[in-house]
Amino acid sequence: MPGILPLISLILPLVQKAEIFQKRLAIIVSEVKTGEKNMLVQVKNLTKVYGDKVAVNGLNLEIKSGSFTVILGPNGAGKSTTIQMLIGLLQSTSGQIIYAEQTKLGVVFQNSVLDANLTVIENLRIRAKQYKQVETGKIEQLIEQLGLASFAKQRYGTLSGGQKRRVDIARALLNSPDLLFLDEPTTGLDIQTRESIWKLLKDLQQKEKMTVVLTTHYLNEADDADKIYIVDHGQVIAQGSADQIKERYARNVLRILTSDSEGLKAALPTSCEWEQGKENEFFFYPETTQEALMLLSQLGSYIEQFEFQPGTMDDAFMALTGREVR
Repeated sequence: MPGILPLISLILPLVQKAEIFQKRLAIIVSEVKTGEKNMLVQVKNLTKVYGDKVAVNGLNLEIKSGSFTVILGPNGAGKSTTIQMLIGLLQSTSGQIIYAEQTKLGVVFQNSVLDANLTVIENLRIRAKQYKQVETGKIEQLIEQLGLASFAKQRYGTLSGGQKRRVDIARALLNSPDLLFLDEPTTGLDIQTRESIWKLLKDLQQKEKMTVVLTTHYLNEADDADKIYIVDHGQVIAQGSADQIKERYARNVLRILTSDSEGLKAALPTSCEWEQGKENEFFFYPETTQEALMLLSQLGSYIEQFEFQPGTMDDAFMALTGREVR
């Protein structure tokens, strides 16, 4: 039986790694207090130190059951280190990670952990053996649900980037997780494939009632998040929904062109912040869309053209960190 031994040599290391993972995870899983039943994960003063370098510095997070949470930060901010501690692959220096009792995790890593030389279905069958119990028919269900049927018998290494990501997601869902971690799942994919993957993930979250935690370099992927944590130098520097963060930290810009500069300036409210560009060009920075509309109404007779640009997550991120997400 020459074909069996290579398969066994592949399966055993994977099972051993899974056992180590489960033992580490058992250390950080405990019962969340009765008054916090909808809280799936609580992270308190989480710290990771490498020698004299503090990678994560007193981090605090709360993740509610059924929510979509995003962790954003520039390179070196501590995102990956935080995720590795949350999933039990890295031990913290200090702090607490408290999971609700019997929480099951799934993880889609940025770099795939599947075997390029095995077919899609072989990979899924081997991975399913890592778990104590996988529902009967789960692999077939995922193949249908994630649209893998047309390439289920192809070697994983021959697939396109988008196809590989679908298989990676299927692998992460084998144990029907309560909480799915996505570590930059669409990095390197073209925009159409990214949109397709996100439609799939959103449909899955709604149908399966999963809690999702995402790290990403694409700030627009955070727009639908229930909660965003912006991390820099290992600390949370801002948190809230996308709208809340944009409102607090991103600058709206209202550009007005006029043929009567002096008349427009005379009509301006005294508290209005503005700058003049060209002779007939003015820039205003209203805090809200409503404030922009009021200003347009007040200056209407002097306006020839106007353009309103609401603040973006990129603007907020730059204002908070002083650098781009990459």
